[in-house]
Amino acid sequence: MARSEYDVINFSTLERELKGSIESERRHHRENDAKLRAVNQGVSSYCQFRDLVLSCHLKPLEKKDKDGAPRKQPWNPVAPTNE
Repeated sequence: MARSEYDVINFSTLERELKGSIESERRHHRENDAKLRAVNQGVSSYCQFRDLVLSCHLKPLEKKDKDGAPRKQPWNPVAPTNE
């Protein structure tokens, strides 16, 4: 029995599709949870609701990330330094 090119599994493509599907599912759950939180908070306008949903991927700063900590990335890497 001859094997066609459709019988061979391309595992790198399959893995890429799986990772994309997993990330899409995580995003869906994250946005849905943000929508439910926004409704429970009783936001006063659609703009506030939309902003809460669009910012659901952001994480709060940790104590080590606050002022005084050394920065790993300059704010404007193109600007000359003041040293």
